[in-house]
Amino acid sequence: MVSKKKRRHGNGGIEPEKENDGGGVADYELSREQRIKANLERMQKLGILELSRNLKPPPKPKTIRPPKRLPPSPTSQRRSSRIQTLPTVDYSEMRVPNSNEKVIKDVKIEIKEGSQPEVYTEEHEKALGDHKETWTLCVDGYDDEGNRMYDAYAGKSCHQCRQKTTGHRTKCCKCNIVQGQFCGDCLFMRYGENVLEAKENPEWVCPVCRDICNCSRCRRVKGWEPTGNLYRKVLRLGFKSVAHYLIHTRGPNGKQEDMEDLKTSDEEDDEVDDGGNVSSVKNINDHDGGDGDSDYKSDDDDDNEGEDDD
Repeated sequence: MVSKKKRRHGNGGIEPEKENDGGGVADYELSREQRIKANLERMQKLGILELSRNLKPPPKPKTIRPPKRLPPSPTSQRRSSRIQTLPTVDYSEMRVPNSNEKVIKDVKIEIKEGSQPEVYTEEHEKALGDHKETWTLCVDGYDDEGNRMYDAYAGKSCHQCRQKTTGHRTKCCKCNIVQGQFCGDCLFMRYGENVLEAKENPEWVCPVCRDICNCSRCRRVKGWEPTGNLYRKVLRLGFKSVAHYLIHTRGPNGKQEDMEDLKTSDEEDDEVDDGGNVSSVKNINDHDGGDGDSDYKSDDDDDNEGEDDD
């Protein structure tokens, strides 16, 4: 309990101080709020508040500067002498073994519709190639463990898969540039031709010059979507290569709807290769021309233009 203060009077008597009931404090707060309100009204009438807002500088808009573009080098690109002494980097991914369970599935090929209709003529059918000897897949340009050998210096890029690896490459007698270089696996799976037979033929013309190239870049130029990995599916449908499937089913005599209802199992992988090459068919999932995402191009592709195959 708070003790009450006592005040002394002149006659020496002590008088207890009256209790503060808060009335004085409430009157003070009330008068203060009235003064604040009156000041605000006065400032609004004089326009001081609006003037203070106008005096503040507006926020500066953020300017997005375009990236600086370096001018093209007037000199030709040179090969790096540093990478000649470096060991070859292995970029191959580990394969996940397939399950032993039998899986029945439909062989249904679906290619996204592009901006332009995909139509072939009899001239395209005549431009299709063939082979006398069967090409063995996943051997040329591979090491003993079945991994592709990438070589940034000695390797040559393939127009189809855009990979700079070792192995055989074709040479086109018509364009005679890097677009005519195809590796053996891509040439066989995508066009049904043997790279060794193409190298022995001095009049061999590449699929690009024959207007039957089905790599993703050439198809996008024509307004068509990439095909993806189709080699195993087209073999089950009875075609030699992806090019034979596309041209025969979309040509003047094509009947694509009759080819999409066949069923097969994973065990048929041992019988799909027309050359009896069982192991190579099982290992083409990560290759197949690289067409599904084959927009990759090596930085040294331009350096190979005009080079002769070994």
